[in-house]
Amino acid sequence: MAANPALIAQRLAQAALTLLAVIIVSFVLIRLAPGDPALLLAGDSGANDAAFVEEIRRDLGLDQPIAVQLFRYLKAVLSLDFGLSYRDRQPVLDIVLERVPATLLLTTCAFILSLLAGIGLGALAARRPGSWLDSGITALSVMFFAMPMFWIGLMLIIIFAVNLGWLPSYGMLDPGVHGFWPSLRDLLAHMTLPVLTLGLYYMSIQARVSRAALLQVSGKEFIRTARAKGMAPSLIWRDHLLRNALLPILTIAALQAGHLIGGSVLVETVFAWPGMGRLAFDALMARDYNVLLAVFMLSSLGVIVVNLLADIAYQLIDPRVNLRAGA
Repeated sequence: MAANPALIAQRLAQAALTLLAVIIVSFVLIRLAPGDPALLLAGDSGANDAAFVEEIRRDLGLDQPIAVQLFRYLKAVLSLDFGLSYRDRQPVLDIVLERVPATLLLTTCAFILSLLAGIGLGALAARRPGSWLDSGITALSVMFFAMPMFWIGLMLIIIFAVNLGWLPSYGMLDPGVHGFWPSLRDLLAHMTLPVLTLGLYYMSIQARVSRAALLQVSGKEFIRTARAKGMAPSLIWRDHLLRNALLPILTIAALQAGHLIGGSVLVETVFAWPGMGRLAFDALMARDYNVLLAVFMLSSLGVIVVNLLADIAYQLIDPRVNLRAGA
């Protein structure tokens, strides 16, 4: 069944307002945060007298009231002009877009891992509730959920990079590797630990949600009717259980897709992964406001797009969602 155009138009309007609110709130909060980029830049240049600092502030436009700065920034963003980096004096959009592929690669692979492994483990646990397999999967999920993400990363580095020496512990590519297949193998080796670190945490959440959703659906009347008719268990799981349990699973997956961007900041810092998360961390330390704002906006845009796709998927999975388009 096709998606409801009215609902999509409504969600697009909400997305535009949400993105505008994110830009405004982020801009104001960053400007109110302690720290002065002009002082940092003056210190880096070795001349931090008051006159020189004030000159830098005027050059960056930081001497204007916040309302004036916000109006100028919104006007520039509408033309896709994110300004120059305070530190590098290069176009911000070029700097951020250079880091986007690395973050997309990391978060997409981690998302696929968490989704497939989480649903698979949740389904295994739901098939035999109360069994040793169910208890083991539940305990494993709670363990990975309770561990801080950076600690998981550090433990994986100690085990697989330091002690065993199987995998590299930092970076994305070895500059000494050339050729397509050697470079691909090197990339996969560098990706393994960051993807596992990011994926294991969200896999634990997905496994618990999938188990609960499948157990809830398994007690419904139509499932008991299908079993009474002698339908094969595999068909019941594929055509009835999984399909009707997909809505809560999809909801959590959409939320996780947004959280992955935030989680990537820690993971990219631990593994020196050259993505947007690492760029945001470096920009925060340097008080590079323009870069931070661009990262926040693009990250928010990604979350909004994912949630819009989730709304469309709801309608395809459950046509009754169309009836709530005006809700």
